[in-house]
Amino acid sequence: MEGGKGDLQIGRRKFITAIASAVGLASLREIRSGELSASQKRPPNILFISADDLGYAELGVQGCKDISTPNIDSIAHNGVRFTNGYVSCPVCAPTRAGWITGRYQQRFGFEFNPGGASQEDFGLPLTELTIAERLKKLGYATGCFGKWHLGFRRELHPLNRGFDEFYGFLGGGHPYLPTADRRRTAILRGYEPVDKFEFTTMDFAKEAISFIERHRDRPFFVYLAFNAVHSPLQAPEEYIARFKQIENPTRRVFAAMLSALDDAVGMVLAKLRELKLEENTIVFFISDNGGPTKQTSSRNDPLRGFKGQVLEGGIRVPFLVQWKGHLPAGKVYEHPVISLDICPTILAAAGVEIPKEIEGVNLLPYLTGKKEGQPHEALFWRFGRQWAVRMGDFKLVCSPQGLGSEEPHLFNLAEDIGETKDLASKLPQKVKELKAAYDEWNSKNIPPKWQGGAVKRQQRQLRRRQGQTLRQQ
Repeated sequence: MEGGKGDLQIGRRKFITAIASAVGLASLREIRSGELSASQKRPPNILFISADDLGYAELGVQGCKDISTPNIDSIAHNGVRFTNGYVSCPVCAPTRAGWITGRYQQRFGFEFNPGGASQEDFGLPLTELTIAERLKKLGYATGCFGKWHLGFRRELHPLNRGFDEFYGFLGGGHPYLPTADRRRTAILRGYEPVDKFEFTTMDFAKEAISFIERHRDRPFFVYLAFNAVHSPLQAPEEYIARFKQIENPTRRVFAAMLSALDDAVGMVLAKLRELKLEENTIVFFISDNGGPTKQTSSRNDPLRGFKGQVLEGGIRVPFLVQWKGHLPAGKVYEHPVISLDICPTILAAAGVEIPKEIEGVNLLPYLTGKKEGQPHEALFWRFGRQWAVRMGDFKLVCSPQGLGSEEPHLFNLAEDIGETKDLASKLPQKVKELKAAYDEWNSKNIPPKWQGGAVKRQQRQLRRRQGQTLRQQ
């Protein structure tokens, strides 16, 4: 009987999958042949743009004075800017695992960056569906351009995770110019390394533009994951020359990189306008974590902390969305939102029901005024020994390196955005309330499936200290 029931369940799952695939293929045929009826209005295109290591203060609309970013700023002017927009991790890969699935990445053990490219167990588990896989079933053309950082094995390659096309690199970083160090992971077209590249920021934008042009007649999903403004600090001389007035050489090159990124975003947005697709395209722009200020000069003012910390400077980022004719223009949204919300918002825009396993929230009704209140009762973070929870204006955070203590600190972010005044001793009940909420959330997580590079370095340092102590004895 047990075996029969199991076979029946497997058969049922296969049947449901076959039906879903058939519906997707039927929709695709209708879209391609122009047979959509008036009631089957074409779903919106999706353009999801991510920057890398871009700090909270580095856009014009976020208060930046020394670097002009008119094209990225235009997304805010034409849409919505989130002043309390968060990512689910203060480093690259886990954040990407979260936003591409709409789920807290700690649920499936993706807590750290890979410790090294040789880690065979690193990558987004096959049990998790990406937004590209979900959209592909709806008949969308799907393209990924730029940084992947979600697995090196062939079965974890973008072409096996829902994308029809891929041009980019699989690892966490890459040189921008062909004359620079090329010992990092290769740039690939599909599975094959390219013979040459010119300037990755522009190359990725041009590939996205080509994809949009070739798929203009059907719904498309473009995931444009720039590696700018991540290290190494490199830019063509013509961009560096724009910022001769900046004396600090690190800041000067960073400014050139950001200016090039803004130009690249502008090229893609201009193509949407040229093809008259702008009003039927929802555009997201976000950074994957806060700026690593000491390394690249990317600033997080007025926030405390930086990349790698669950203080605000590591997790609160530039976060913008536009959808002309559907979302208000120039709106500033103050309630906390998180990058996990991108996936369900896209699915809602595409007109499908949001699966129960997705933990992000559809933001559309909140942005249009159809729903009041806050999208989230609470937001959570876990990154090794660091953790945090935000409920309303209060945030309870444990960041031993950032705060110099293993004890959690309590901050009222509405009154103290810089996290300077610890209220834990004054408000013990609030500490208890937030810690209980965090513990409940954390009870549904699993242990990390691998340790990050920083954790491994700490372990090596501990072993060395222990060895020195034994030798001294």
